[in-house]
Amino acid sequence: MAKITAAEVNKLRKATGAGMMDCKKALVEAEGDFDKAIEVLRKKGQKVAAKRADRDSSEGAAVSKVNADNTVGVAIVLGCETDFVGKNENFLALANDLADKAINFDNKEDFLASDFGGMTVADKLIEQTGVIGEKLEINAFEKLEAPYVGSYVHINKIAALVGLTSKNEEVAKDVAMQVASMGATTLSYKDFDPAYIASETEARIAVIEKDNIELGRLGKTLKNVPQYISMAQLTDEVLAKAEEDAKAELTAEGKPEKIWDKILPGKMQRFIADNTTLDQEQCLLDQNFIKDEKINVAKYVASAGDLSVTSFKRVTLG
Repeated sequence: MAKITAAEVNKLRKATGAGMMDCKKALVEAEGDFDKAIEVLRKKGQKVAAKRADRDSSEGAAVSKVNADNTVGVAIVLGCETDFVGKNENFLALANDLADKAINFDNKEDFLASDFGGMTVADKLIEQTGVIGEKLEINAFEKLEAPYVGSYVHINKIAALVGLTSKNEEVAKDVAMQVASMGATTLSYKDFDPAYIASETEARIAVIEKDNIELGRLGKTLKNVPQYISMAQLTDEVLAKAEEDAKAELTAEGKPEKIWDKILPGKMQRFIADNTTLDQEQCLLDQNFIKDEKINVAKYVASAGDLSVTSFKRVTLG
């Protein structure tokens, strides 16, 4: 039997992250051959991975990396089974090491097939499944390129990337924080498919009308039933009619015409706000800015000068 030294065990532990006893057993089985010992640990990982294939890896860590010149960013989720493992320092170090590697690839498949310390990333995950005893997976992979890329990570649960047309660290961080916090699905209402807006309008109106039946039965104030839910529906004709309706209200209220110019802008803003709920929920630029809800994200970005958002990405646990 080959004599296994503490130095050899420690070398294998540093290379694989496996426990001291597991490393010693692997070296004994491999008769002191370092590469064979790694293969022994990998096979152990394969066995554990096979047994845990149907487990849910909904915990873990969301991390992001941006390259040195802030033109490329990546956000990934390294999934595991329990929150306990997801908060482990070694697990978080592995997640960050993987993100450093992931920034060089355009998609998850190429990343998983790439080299990671003499094995593929996919094999590394299997090896670490054996070490940790939980199923490990890359549950999300998003890459973003822009003239300037910023990122924000919320307690390793959500990672966000934002692309800007030029460098502005503060705006990039603020908008990335907005993406992480508010979960927009698209950049602008202009990105919506008309059929989606139509079906969503019908569904939302139906829900509100159903709620109003119960509210009416209880003698409570009814919810406003919007005619529209997106700026995409507010054509020039629709806005012109809304303004005429607002003027008719002012006339009925006896407001003198000379003060209408002070009142009309507020009424029109209210009309737009009431009839763009879909945009406010799902469109990044149309959401209320979390640091100043008096303005939307588009106005905040515009306040920084000749700057605009090109794109964004978001990954989250679960």
